[in-house]
Amino acid sequence: MQPNQTESHAGGRLLLTREGAIARITFNKPERMNAMSLDMWEGLHTLLDGLAVDDSVRVVVLNGAGDKAFVSGADISEFEAQRSSEDSVRRYNAISEASDVALYNFPKPTIAEIKGYCIGGGMGLAVACDFRICADDARLGITAGRLGLGYNYNGVHKLVELAGPSVAARILYAAELFPADQALAMGLVTQVVTRDELSSTVNDLAQRIAGNAPLTVMTAKAAIRAIGGADGVPQQSDIDALVARCFASEDYAEGRRAFTEKRKPVFKGR
Repeated sequence: MQPNQTESHAGGRLLLTREGAIARITFNKPERMNAMSLDMWEGLHTLLDGLAVDDSVRVVVLNGAGDKAFVSGADISEFEAQRSSEDSVRRYNAISEASDVALYNFPKPTIAEIKGYCIGGGMGLAVACDFRICADDARLGITAGRLGLGYNYNGVHKLVELAGPSVAARILYAAELFPADQALAMGLVTQVVTRDELSSTVNDLAQRIAGNAPLTVMTAKAAIRAIGGADGVPQQSDIDALVARCFASEDYAEGRRAFTEKRKPVFKGR
């Protein structure tokens, strides 16, 4: 795939664009405010698996097409067909939760670029990212309580890890939508900027991260996830091995040389 060329997945509902070392996944169903369908959940998991092992990619940005939403939740129009029986609910939940876990455990930095509505499953995707940079017109929340849906353990765990039990309780019990400034005060988002500043702010952060040593960045992310204590994340012995790999890497030698020579290092991820 050539730089800045866009790939279409899940029937065009997911778009993948590469900009140097930055990959951008766009949820592309603006007519339904980018609500997630089952094929989008499956396609997202497949994309993440491929990007995880692609050494040319150092950062992944997730955003929503159009002006109205990041992701407005699950596509309720599918519920009668996909989530109306015990077996279909179990299958749908297994697929969507596996995709969500894949994003949370993705080894490279991830940034959610949020504008408009970020609700339910969209909020779950944003919480699974390392950073949530938000336009000042965004509204965020989890409204499962209005639909009678159970919110899964992994989703609650991520929310409590991010913002604490009291904030998680407020979000899940009240099922309300929060404006961007309140979401920032609650610890749900990393930064709030104007809509006009959103894209450049995200790109600046992504470029800054992409310019650093990828092994160091991935080791730091693994350690942060391990400290959070979620199921299936690396343990301290795994982190120690990753740290040792950094010290043995060509990038560490390059970083030392560049410092001595007073130039910008060129890291290769090995």
